Amino acid sequence: MENYEIILALILGAFVCLFGYKLKKIVFFIAWFLIGYTLMSRFMPFINANAPAIAENGLWQFLLPIAGGLLLSLLGFSIEKLCVGLLCFFATVAVAISQFGISGEVIGIACIIGAILGAVAVNMIKPATIVITAIAGALVATDAIFALTTAIPHEYYIFVIIGIAAVGALFQFSNTKHSD
Repeated sequence: MENYEIILALILGAFVCLFGYKLKKIVFFIAWFLIGYTLMSRFMPFINANAPAIAENGLWQFLLPIAGGLLLSLLGFSIEKLCVGLLCFFATVAVAISQFGISGEVIGIACIIGAILGAVAVNMIKPATIVITAIAGALVATDAIFALTTAIPHEYYIFVIIGIAAVGALFQFSNTKHSD
C-alpha cells in the first residue's frame, strides 16, 4: 500500500473507533458492501465458466461485484442486529488469526468464541455496536500505525489494539445518549 492509502486507513480507522455508533449506518453499509463485493468477486470465476457472454464483457466483470456489494449492503443495512453479530464474529476471527496464525484449531476456536460473542452482541445491541466499532476501527488504525512506523515492536501489536479500542469505546460511551 502507498503511504496515502495507509494514512487514509488510519484516519478512517480513527473515525470508526471514535464515532462508530453515531456513524453505524455508514459503517455497516460499507462493511456489508465490502463483504458482498468480495464474495461476488470470488464467485465470478464460476459465473464466467457458466456464462461465456458475461466472461467476455468487461462491463459485467466490473458491475457484478459492485452489484453484489450493493445488494448485500442494502440487506445488511436493513438487518442491523445481524450486522452487529456478524461484525463481532469476524472481528474475533480476525484478531485470533492476527495473533495466533492460521490453523484449523485457531480458526475453530475463534469461530466458536466469535459465535458466542455475536449472539451476546445481538442481545445488547447498543453497547455491542460501540465496542465492535471501537475494535474494528482500532484494528484498521493499528495496522496503519504499524505500516507507517517500525518504532513500535510487533510484540506490542495486541496491546496497541486494546489501548486504541479502549479509548474509542470510552469516548463513544461518554458521548452517546443513554436513551439511544
